[in-house]
Amino acid sequence: MSAPQPVPPSWKDIGKSSNDLLGKDFPIHGTQVEVKTSTPSNVAFKVGGFRDSKSTAITGDLEAKYTDRKHGLVFTQTWTTSNVLRSQVELENQIAKGLKLDLSTALIPDKGQKSAIVNLTYKQPGLHTRAFLDLFKGPTFTADTVLGRDGFLVGGEASYNVTEGKVTRYATAIGFSAPEYAVALHGLGNLSIFHASYYHKVSPDVEAGAKAIYDTNATTSGVALEVGTKAYLDSAAFVKAKINNAGILALGYTQALRPGVKASFGLALDTQKLNEPNPIGPAHKVGASITFEG
Repeated sequence: MSAPQPVPPSWKDIGKSSNDLLGKDFPIHGTQVEVKTSTPSNVAFKVGGFRDSKSTAITGDLEAKYTDRKHGLVFTQTWTTSNVLRSQVELENQIAKGLKLDLSTALIPDKGQKSAIVNLTYKQPGLHTRAFLDLFKGPTFTADTVLGRDGFLVGGEASYNVTEGKVTRYATAIGFSAPEYAVALHGLGNLSIFHASYYHKVSPDVEAGAKAIYDTNATTSGVALEVGTKAYLDSAAFVKAKINNAGILALGYTQALRPGVKASFGLALDTQKLNEPNPIGPAHKVGASITFEG
C-alpha cells in the first residue's frame, strides 16, 4: 500500500523555495521597521513603517488580528497611512474538513473606492484548489487547482469575466518537489510568459537557486536569468547574494540580535556602472529592515 499523499502547495506557492531565496531578505528599496506583539486574549498587533529611498515617501500600516482556534475563526483589520481600510474574515474546517472560507474587503473613504473578494480554499491529500470571486470588478471569477503525487505537481489557473462572458486570463505550471531540491515551470499571461525555476539545498548551511524568464511579447530578445545563494554563518545569521544577466548584484545580511529582534541589510549594485561618482545611486540601492516581535 502506497503512503498517503501530502497536501500539495497552492498555485501561488509552486516554486516558492526559489522565489523566497531570490526575493526575500534583500531590503534594497528603503528602510523598514516592523513591530509585532500579541496578547493573552489571542489578539496580535503589527505596526509597520517604510521609507522609500527613491521617492523619500513614508508609508505605514497598523494591523490587528484576532484568532479563535477552537472555532477556526480569524479576523484581521488593517488601516494604512494612505487611508485604506482592509478587513478579512477567515473560517476554516467548520463547514467541511479541509474547506476554508475567506472574505477580504478594502475601502478608501475619501475616494469612495471599495473592493470585496470572496475566497474558497479546499485542501485534501493530493489536491489543493482555490476559487476567488471579485464582487466589484467584473465581477470576475478566478479558480486554480494543483494536483500532487509522489512529489510531482501539476497546476492551472483561469479567470472568467462574468459580465463579458469570456475567459480573460489563464496559466499552467508543472513541478517536482523533494526535501533537498525543487524545480518548476510556469506558463503565465495566457501562455505568453514562461518561468523556469530551480532550488537546491546543497547542505544544511548552503542553499542555491536560479530563475529564467522568457517573455514572448518583450521588445528585446533573450531570456532573463537570475541566480542566487544563501549561506548560514551560524544559528543567528546568514548572508545572501544574487546576480542577474543585466549585471545587477544584490547582497543581503540578516542577523538575529536577540530573541524577537532581527535586523536585515541590503545592497544592490549595477556592476556596469561602478564608476559613477555617487556609490549609492542612482544606479545602486541600499536599505535596511528591523523587526521586533514580542
